[in-house]
Amino acid sequence: MAPFDLQLTLGHVWHNISYILMGIAFGFVLERAGFGDSRKLAAQFYFRDMRVLKVMFSAIITAMLLIFWSESLALLDYTKLFLNPTYLWSGIVGGLIFGVGFVIGGYCPGTSLVSLGTLKLDGAFFVLGLFAGMFLFGETIPLFRVFWETAGYYGPVSLFEVFNVPSSYVVCGAVIMALAMFVAAEKMEHLFSTRASGRKNP
Repeated sequence: MAPFDLQLTLGHVWHNISYILMGIAFGFVLERAGFGDSRKLAAQFYFRDMRVLKVMFSAIITAMLLIFWSESLALLDYTKLFLNPTYLWSGIVGGLIFGVGFVIGGYCPGTSLVSLGTLKLDGAFFVLGLFAGMFLFGETIPLFRVFWETAGYYGPVSLFEVFNVPSSYVVCGAVIMALAMFVAAEKMEHLFSTRASGRKNP
C-alpha cells in the first residue's frame, strides 16, 4: 500500500536520480505550459492570461482526486502522507512578499529556473536575485525566527479536520470551486484582453 519508501525500494543512488528525473519532467511541463515566459506569467495579475491559475488548479484537483480515490480503494494510506505544518500569519506575510516579487519579476522560483534553463536573460537575473535573497534570509533569520516559527502555528492540518467534515465534502467543494474559477477566469480573460486590445487600437 502506498506511499512507498523510494530510498528503500530503489536504493540511495537511484532514489536521488528519481528526484532529478522528476525535476526535469516538472521543468519540461512548465516550459510546455508557457511558464518560462515572464510576460505570460505576469499577465495573470492583469487578468489577461489566466493559464497559471488554470494549470495549477488543474494539477491540485487532479492530485487531490487521485489521493481521495486511492484511499477509497485502499491503495493509499493517507495517514502516512507528509503534510506541511501550517503557520498561518507567517505564511500570510511570506505569501505577500512572494506575491510582490512575482509581480515585479514575473517569475516564481521554479519558473525562473525553467527560464534560465532555456537561456533567457531575465530568468538568469531573477535566479541571481533569488540566491541573493536566500543568502540575506539566512543571514538575518535570527531577527524574526520567533515570529516565523510560532505565528499562527497549527501543525499539520487538513481542511476536513479544520471544518470537522468528511473528506468527501471537501473534495466536492474544491472541485466545484475550481470549476467556478475556470469559468470566471475565461470571462476575465475575454474582458480584460478586449479592453487591452481596445486601448492599443483606438
